[in-house]
Amino acid sequence: MPTTRRRFLRDSGLAALGTAAVGCNSQTASSSASPSLDAPGLQPTIAGASASFELDELTIDQLQERLRSGQITARRLTELYLARIVALDQQGPALHAVLETNPDALRIADDLDAERRTKGPRGPLHGVAILIKDNIDTADRMTTTAGSLAMEGLGRSQDAHVVRRLREAGAIVLAKTNLSEWANFRSTRSTSGWSARGGQCRNPYALDRSPCGSSSGTGAGIASNYGAAGIGTETDGSIVCPASANSLVGLKPTVGLVSRSGIVPISHSQDTAGPMARTVKDAALLLSAIAGADPEDAATRRGGSRRSPDYTKFLDPNGLKGARLGVPRKRFFGYNDATDRVISTALDDLRRLGAVIVDLPELPHADELEEPEFELLLYEFRTDLDRYFSKLPSTSPVKSLKELIAFNDAHREREMPYFGQEILLMAQEKGPLTDQAYRRIQRLTTRLSRREGIDATMTQHKLDALVAPTGNPPWPIDLVNGDHFVGSSSAPAAIAGYPAVSVPAGFVLGLPVGLSFFGRAFSEPTLLKLAYAYEQATNHRHIPKFLPTADLTA
Repeated sequence: MPTTRRRFLRDSGLAALGTAAVGCNSQTASSSASPSLDAPGLQPTIAGASASFELDELTIDQLQERLRSGQITARRLTELYLARIVALDQQGPALHAVLETNPDALRIADDLDAERRTKGPRGPLHGVAILIKDNIDTADRMTTTAGSLAMEGLGRSQDAHVVRRLREAGAIVLAKTNLSEWANFRSTRSTSGWSARGGQCRNPYALDRSPCGSSSGTGAGIASNYGAAGIGTETDGSIVCPASANSLVGLKPTVGLVSRSGIVPISHSQDTAGPMARTVKDAALLLSAIAGADPEDAATRRGGSRRSPDYTKFLDPNGLKGARLGVPRKRFFGYNDATDRVISTALDDLRRLGAVIVDLPELPHADELEEPEFELLLYEFRTDLDRYFSKLPSTSPVKSLKELIAFNDAHREREMPYFGQEILLMAQEKGPLTDQAYRRIQRLTTRLSRREGIDATMTQHKLDALVAPTGNPPWPIDLVNGDHFVGSSSAPAAIAGYPAVSVPAGFVLGLPVGLSFFGRAFSEPTLLKLAYAYEQATNHRHIPKFLPTADLTA
């Protein structure tokens, strides 16, 4: 397998606002591709970017306390977040994390304020602003494009199940975020966080560094306090990597815990939506809202009684006492010395907090899964994407993967100025899911990742979870050569369809590094408990400074 595929599997899921009056118009990015970062006039400025913001780092609980006391209204919260987006996304550091804001956000906030006065709040998300990745359908005046010009301006008649649950919980869907186009399943040498619709999303900790992907805009936006929390999606790494790169908590749920209906797909075996937040508790609150059975997603039948209506009840500051944590060294360590030093300190902290660290030489079969995983994704992408396209409005300019490829060729200057669509072409060559080759690969990846991989290891060593660095520190954005990441730990849980939580573990020269906890299917309660105990004892996250480049003298 070429090294470019190795890069893809470890980093991707398997990147802007105009200045119109906030709340009056849907603010979409220019449809032209962004020029390179060093083009004249594009060097980001940071004047005022580090100035204090009255909502900086406020948790969902803290926002609710202000709303309950009357100190602030949902409308005022929404106005402040919208102004923050205008100030930082095209102006100032120019993060390019948001593709468009909800033109109805202030009206919705007014309605929720009125409801709070007459009926009381619906729950902890009532009046809280949430960012949504732009591959998740919203039945409003925003569009869903997966970052592609092929679906620009194309509305949806129905919310994704995840969005519907958020609205029912009283959340305000504030904006659609930039992403690696088609969730980074387009080219073998893509640049994370770039989309034709939104240009290049930047990392708020160092603006010339990658925000990772494919949930790049959600990661950069939540790290920059554009909203209370956000929703990303993951196939392999697309939640946990941008969470790590932006000093966030990212939770990739078990496949089937959260519905995928209304989400642009890659793979029904691995896709899932999940929370991205600044604290573990906020991630747990968001998961409680979005987890649920959906008749349109058969995988959600797996959850059943293993799905909790309130994941915050599992949070315990003493949750690491007596926990047995397996640390597989081979493959997940040794690719970056600085990352290893951060995680070594994290392991010491875990021991100090009462955990038993079980050193493992390796996680069985981790080195055998890359090629079959990619083949499986190619098969499922073609079938799943064509099924998604079939449900689009008749006005859609593309109705199949084949037509998408033709669209990109016809709009090459805007869609492919830096990298191509090799993955789309490979997927188009695959046959149906009835092919014996596909069925063989599906059985193989399931067996090696689950029964003979994570499950066998945890049973043998009596583990509560596995622990590893989420990935290396953010690398410089390079639109010429593509991404430069060197390693990650997302693949085993992703391929198995099992959960993973990344939590801030520290910094390397000011660049964030995350620690991942992963384990068996539907072990979210345990993983959240462990991550919460670690977070509460260490508190590594700090507000980004929007530096133009990393301070290598720090």
